[in-house]
Order: sequence, then C-alpha cells, then structure tokens
Amino acid sequence: MARRGRDDKFKLGQRMGFVTPVTHPLQLNLSPGLRASALVLCITPVLTSGRSWKYLAGLLKKHTYTQYYYNRANASRDINMTGHCSHIAFISGESDEAKQILEKFKIVVRWSVNRYQIPKNTAKRRRISSPSCGCWTGGHVTQHLEEEEHGFCIDAKTGSVFCLQCNDFIFDTTLHEVYLSALISAEERQTKFQVSKKPREAFKPWVPTEKDLAALEGAVTIPCQGRRGLLNLGQTCFLNVVLQCFAHNPLLRNYFLGDKHNWRQCKSENCTCCEMDKLFSEIYSEDSTPFGPISFLATTWRASAELSGYAQQDAHEFFISALNQIHTTSRGSTNVSCNCIIHSTFAGQLQSDVKCERCSNVTSTVDPMLDISLELKGNSENTLAACLRRFTQPEKLGAKEYSCAKCGKGSQEASKRLSIRKLPPVLSFQFKRFEHKTSDKNSARKIEVPIRFPASVNMAPYTTLGMTKPEKETVAHTGPDGMYEYDLFAVINHEGKLNNGHYTNYARYQDEWCRFDDDKVIPSNLGACLNSAAYMCFYVKRHLDYKPHMTPTYILARETEAVREKELEREKEAARMKEVDDDLLGMI
Repeated sequence: MARRGRDDKFKLGQRMGFVTPVTHPLQLNLSPGLRASALVLCITPVLTSGRSWKYLAGLLKKHTYTQYYYNRANASRDINMTGHCSHIAFISGESDEAKQILEKFKIVVRWSVNRYQIPKNTAKRRRISSPSCGCWTGGHVTQHLEEEEHGFCIDAKTGSVFCLQCNDFIFDTTLHEVYLSALISAEERQTKFQVSKKPREAFKPWVPTEKDLAALEGAVTIPCQGRRGLLNLGQTCFLNVVLQCFAHNPLLRNYFLGDKHNWRQCKSENCTCCEMDKLFSEIYSEDSTPFGPISFLATTWRASAELSGYAQQDAHEFFISALNQIHTTSRGSTNVSCNCIIHSTFAGQLQSDVKCERCSNVTSTVDPMLDISLELKGNSENTLAACLRRFTQPEKLGAKEYSCAKCGKGSQEASKRLSIRKLPPVLSFQFKRFEHKTSDKNSARKIEVPIRFPASVNMAPYTTLGMTKPEKETVAHTGPDGMYEYDLFAVINHEGKLNNGHYTNYARYQDEWCRFDDDKVIPSNLGACLNSAAYMCFYVKRHLDYKPHMTPTYILARETEAVREKELEREKEAARMKEVDDDLLGMI
C-alpha cells in the first residue's frame, strides 16, 4: 500500500490484484469541496479472465481514483448520538459526498460477490502463481492510512471497518446495513438455478404494520438467550442435549417463539409440537432454575416405544425420532413435498450416481435426508473435511449389487458415488462412534478417536453441482459462497464408555458459548467446543435463501381451518333458523 500518484492508474490496476487473490485498496474519488478521507475498500479477487479485466478497466475509467483528505476536526463536529464512531459519523449524513461513498461501496461489494466464485474446469484460464500479502497483519493497513491521511478503511468481503484514530475495528450501523443490502442483492441474482429456472425470491425486511405495533404493545419481553439447564429425570441426558440443540437452533427458535404453534390453541393429543412450544417458553423465560421436561419425556415414551423406560438411549436415535414426531404433529404437514418447520430446516437431498465401468452409463437416484452420518477411521485422518471426502468418494460395487440397464447384463465393474444435491438450512452431522460389527449388542464398541471440526465449513466441494464435470470444458460456477457457508452453533459430546457414558453439549448464541451438563450451565468458549469429543455437530447456513412463491404449511393450515370454521358457523346458523321455522309452523 505504498503512496500512489494521481496518474498511476496502470499501477493501480496491477496493485488492485485483478489476477491475484490478494487484499488491495480501492480508493474512491470524492469532491474537492469535502476533501474527505478516501474510503479504502479492500477486496479479495480470484483468478480472473479477460472479461473481468474489461469490467475493472471500465470501473477505473468511470471513477477517477484521486486522493483527497478530510479535516478530521470537521469530522468530529458531525458526531451523531447513536453510539457510532465519531470519526466516521459523517457517513450517516445526507450529504452528496456520503451518498457517493456508500454508492461506490455497493459497487465494490457487488463486484466482490460476483467475482468470488468457485469456477470449475474453466476453459483457457490462466494459471498464475500469486504472491500472498497480509494487508491486515504487520501494521500494513495502519502505515498506509497514516501516510495517506485516511481516516478508515473497509473490507468489502466481510464488511469490517477499521478506524485509524480508534486503532481498532468498529461497528457502524449505516455501513453494515449497506454492506448486507449489497451482498444479499448480488447473491440473489446469482442463484437462479436453485428452484427450476426461477430467480431467488428477493429479501423483504419486516416492517411492522399498525396491527403489529398494537400487538407488540401488550407483548411480554423475554430474554434473548436461553441459558436454562434441564433436569436429569433418570438417565435422560440423551434427551437434554438434543433439546438444548433444538433451543439454540435459530430457525426452530424463531418458529416457536414466533407463536407459529400455540399449545393453548392446539386440540391434538400427545402433540410433540406443543411440547416444543412449552420447552421454548420455559427456556426463554426469566426463570433461571433448572427445568424438568417431564411432559416432553412422557410424550416421547408414548410416541416411541423403543425410547421408553429409564435405560440409556442414543442421542442420535432420539434426535431422528423427535424430528419425525415434530413433523407428524406440525399443522399442515404432508408426506410428499412437505415444507413444515422440520423439512424447511433440516431436509436436504442426497444423490447417488452408479456408473457402469463397461459402457459408462450413469444411473442417478435422489433420496431425502435429515442428517449425514460419517464414519470414523481408527488409523486415518479424522477431520470433518476428511470424513466428508470419504463420504463422497466413489466405491466399487459387487458383481451382484448392480445390473446395468444399458448393457442388459450384470456388470462386473460398477462404482457408486454419493453427493449432496440439495443443502438444507441446518446441517446435522453424526460421527459413528458406536460400532456394531454383528447383531450381538455385546460385541459393540465405542471408537474413541478424536475428531477435528471447524467453526465454519464450505460445503460446495461435496455438492452434486460441485462434483459435476461440465461438458466441452465450459465454465461451471457453483454460485456465490454464501450459498455454501455454514457456521457451527451446537455440538453434542459423549463421555465415558458405551454402556455407562454421559452426554453433554455446547451451544452458541451469537458469539457466546455455553457448556450444558444437564442442570449445570457453564460459560465457555469456541476453543473448548472445538477440542471436545464430538458425537454430533450442527451447522446453520450463513445466508438463508428464499424459495419463490411458497407458503408455509402452518399458514395454509390456518387458512383451511378458518374456512372450515366459517362453514361450521353457517351450518349452525342454518340449523338454528330451521329450528325457528319448525317452531313457528308448530305454533300455527
């Protein structure tokens, strides 16, 4: 980030790194009247083609990247009272210069999203060995800001803002909202292939109506974090850890705390959705004493006989059973193409491709999934990425396992490969720690090997689209990274042996972690979570995508019930009028 002259546009284009994956500054031209601190937008380009060179050349011609300076004493006068950093308070104003900065910030964020793709098999793409440059390390950014008298800089990929006078990263509401708006709008235009050929439905922020505001006036404020322990009701730690993961699942939390299912209005018996509604009401209440999920346990026993009793149970078995029961008792749930809260949250699709090695015929089948079970190897690398690679690697099939429809004969050589066709909003991974080599339960053993898993994971390499080789060496983009980035929010651990073990779990709210051991809730951190002996991991998609023109089942159920109630009222009114007419005829 050395000093640049006004006429060094060619060097600017080089140093912006349009062929190198390096962080570089993009300075904005401001009017001489403002003489403002140029907003430094740091972008992270990737290997690019000639088309991107033309795009960026046009961008350079469109905007003259000239340096102007801002009198910081004037900046301090425009301090707002919203808690923003006073050194960049002018950015929230209504001046033309502030609007100019924000508009150019949007341009670079959109460009960063459009270029930060994962291209596969790009035809005639140049292979350039790029140097690495750590602009955020070694005081590089600070030195440049001081030399050029810039007040702050922004990373266009993450939206992070660094203030020179504060000498720290800061949070500014205006810049954050502009960054999210530009990021989401750019990603929405990149995801037309997700649902047929229809574009992704545009995000619409919630604006409360007069009816909503009236309802909110009488609403009871509840804590935003659920840090309430659960009592062990007799070897029910398997139930407690799963319920804590449910409670910290942001999609389930928003659904049940949003009164999408109200147990006081539900008329069903043994309703697991009602138990979930009660659970969220208790965990997110002001009461901090441990809660005993007695009715939830009783409902589980009535719904699943194999989980009844006080014997030790498997947390993964209860997790799958609970998902099925919540789905069954959800309003408007169906057996085909269901979009209830469970399928909207956990449901994805696995694609199985069987290839005949004799004629290269490929037979594909698609199956639904609610979670992914991964095998652990005693003598192999055990990371989440390694387990996923093994899960998606081709495997040879036996001679009697496959018969090719094209050859018409039993193929002696065939391979099968799994891939994720559709990613769910919440990914659930189970590591197979309990090995059963025979039907005899006494021969079961626990695999004690440690497993390393990250705080965030990109699932693009394991998807069907990411594994498909395009024909004729055309460019195949898997779409923006936001579609595949997942963040860890809960982990279930199993401690001890197979027959006398104990379940605990970690869960996150925003950036704060806690460790839950039945009724004990202990503040923790991400490092302790990542070093734990994981049995199940839960990841939530960083940016949710919206299915176009789809109405949730609970809304359809409410509409159907409202129509049915009106019909019943009309029938009752007709019956009452008939009784009145009969009475009048009897009197006559």
